[in-house]
Amino acid sequence: MMNYYRMIKNIIFDLGGVIYDINYHNIATTFASFGMSDFEEKYSQEKQTDLIDLFEEGKVSVEDFRSYIRSLTSIPLSDEQIDTAWNAILIDIPEHRVKLLQQVKKNYSIFLFSNTNELNYRRFMPDIKEKYGFDIFSTIFIKSYFSHHIHLKKPSKESFFYIMEEQKINPSETLFIDDTTRHVEGARAAGLNAYLLPKNQDVETLFERGRLKEEIFHDI
Repeated sequence: MMNYYRMIKNIIFDLGGVIYDINYHNIATTFASFGMSDFEEKYSQEKQTDLIDLFEEGKVSVEDFRSYIRSLTSIPLSDEQIDTAWNAILIDIPEHRVKLLQQVKKNYSIFLFSNTNELNYRRFMPDIKEKYGFDIFSTIFIKSYFSHHIHLKKPSKESFFYIMEEQKINPSETLFIDDTTRHVEGARAAGLNAYLLPKNQDVETLFERGRLKEEIFHDI
């Protein structure tokens, strides 16, 4: 176990639910406040429609995505209502997590890999930069990968191969941390070590003074 523990040189972090606090239910709740009451049947952390998948891969425009949302309901939703509901998932990146990442990067090469989309990206990038005064995604991480930019998304093995090939990293020396089961399974299928962060557990609990705690390797 000790040798295995010391092998890790790289860490790939998920964004939403690991670094960024999010709430999927907020989307459906906000749509419901506009009169669309059944959105949660179509979108959740573990499942979503094909078009939403394509939106997260950057293969559907914001305009076409909005048209798709309108096709799901007889409610005449405005662009602003759709954008507001879709961005309601976003809560915040707390300061203690940014400080954690700054510690961790002293000991590991760290990367970010997020399934996201153009609407959320347009919202959280300026919000986080305004809060901290710098772009944490380009400053703290060696590189941040967003699904709608690379046109690949978790849990596909190809998405993980893309990052490993571009960064020339060895999967046996790399740990992926995510809070979604199918994403962790996809990472493992690509040869990575992967840790499923339990719900309501802060990623900070996996580290001590910027280093991974050895005991988490029992769950990889």
